[in-house]
Amino acid sequence: MPLLKLSQKFWDASQSIISSTEKHPFLTSMVEGSLSLDKFTYYVLQDALYLTDFSYCLSRLSEKAPNDAHSKRLKELAIGAEESEKELHRCFFKTFNIDDQNVQPMPNTLLYTSYMIRVVETRPYEEGLAVLLPCFWVYMHVGKEMLKLRDELGDHVKRGPQFDAWIDMYASEEFEKEVTDYINMVDDVIEGEEFQSDQDTIDKMQKHFVMCCKLEHMFWDQAEALMTWPEL
Repeated sequence: MPLLKLSQKFWDASQSIISSTEKHPFLTSMVEGSLSLDKFTYYVLQDALYLTDFSYCLSRLSEKAPNDAHSKRLKELAIGAEESEKELHRCFFKTFNIDDQNVQPMPNTLLYTSYMIRVVETRPYEEGLAVLLPCFWVYMHVGKEMLKLRDELGDHVKRGPQFDAWIDMYASEEFEKEVTDYINMVDDVIEGEEFQSDQDTIDKMQKHFVMCCKLEHMFWDQAEALMTWPEL
């Protein structure tokens, strides 16, 4: 029986969180066409802030990478996050006449990005890889789940074109290719001599993966609730 890939062990450890996330009311209401534009624009603005920090983290990891193949691919993924994904957001900005110039990160945005940046900046490269993996993998997973739900609902459900554009982006073959490449880099950790792959490192990688799966869920909780900072 073949050994379970490192990434799959992380995914299995987070299965209950991921199963809950794929049924999140923010996501299912997007497919059903009932998500309010207030919630969607809130999400888009917060996600644009998140993507800026996510792209930064990918760039920093590329500088810490122990081999040229990882470094090159991470630089490409950083550009993709900043250009391709944020291009979708810029289209939404134009549609809704909004921008993120003076937008404040809300509590769960700051919680997620602060955790992510701290791990990438202060922990070994391998832990940094793991902390960014949920953003790739969970988005691809829910994108495909939402596409499946969209197909099941058929043409009788009407939804805004912005919702279809979001689903099409994260369910796309292009995005799946990026995710697959990133998963393969995580799995390299257990196989390559240049990586730190002792059990303590792997345990910490799994801890970061599980935590960021929780933070992904909380990011959509935040948009669903239109969360703001308390007025004290």
